[in-house]
Amino acid sequence: MNKWILGARIKTLPAAISPVIVGTSLADQINFRNALLALIVSLSLQIAVNYANDYSDGVRGTDSNRIGPTRLVASKLAAAGSVKNASFISFFIAMIAGTVLALNTSIWLIAVGFISILAAWGYTGGKKPYGYLGFGELAVFVFFGLVATVGSYYVQVEQVSSDALLLSIPMGSLSCAILVINNLRDLHQDNLVSKQTMAVKLGEKNTRIFYLLLLVLAQVSAAAAASINNYALFTLLWLPLTYGVGKQVFSGTSGSELITILGKTSRLQFLVAMTLAISLSI
Repeated sequence: MNKWILGARIKTLPAAISPVIVGTSLADQINFRNALLALIVSLSLQIAVNYANDYSDGVRGTDSNRIGPTRLVASKLAAAGSVKNASFISFFIAMIAGTVLALNTSIWLIAVGFISILAAWGYTGGKKPYGYLGFGELAVFVFFGLVATVGSYYVQVEQVSSDALLLSIPMGSLSCAILVINNLRDLHQDNLVSKQTMAVKLGEKNTRIFYLLLLVLAQVSAAAAASINNYALFTLLWLPLTYGVGKQVFSGTSGSELITILGKTSRLQFLVAMTLAISLSI
């Protein structure tokens, strides 16, 4: 597989696609140009942060002896400078699409986009990356839950609603769950290199419980969207998958097996998002 596709970490991309689909579907009439621009922004930011993490962790040496997906810098598949440039190119694409989107709707979205780029880089980049301090999950919930879902709705109707806020909860919770699995997999290695992720701070057992709580919150809040449209109850169809991945994590699945769980969690988010989107469109 092409090394740049590996570095983009395809399995994480549903976290960028799902909130855009859900937020867009809440609008009565969809502006497909704005929806496409919102999707480009979200995907570009996700890919940018993946490359940025690869670069920053690689040059710090914290990606050595990882169990997870291949890291370009740590494995020497690509030079650190090239990976950094790939991140900047992705940020630039997000910036261009976001600027056009802001001109179509509200100029204030430029400020939101700027903050989002700073947050994406600051996760593992800079002198004091907040991902090394245990704030990664909070940032993911805010930017890939609240901002992505509510923002995708806003660029359709130019207003914020309580319904959009409700729909952002399952999206943010499942995006967090993906990160939790990633950090659970890397817990022991992160602890050795003093990378204080939330998983390191909570410990292995509590991290597994935290993952379960995120799954429950996602499933309950998705079903609660029945207050918007009764068909949202169809998200309960994914309870078996939710139960399955939750049981595997709680039973102690570890190491490389958690890579499979990450993929299943990503799939769960996409399935919940598509079910909500179809429900809202009926």
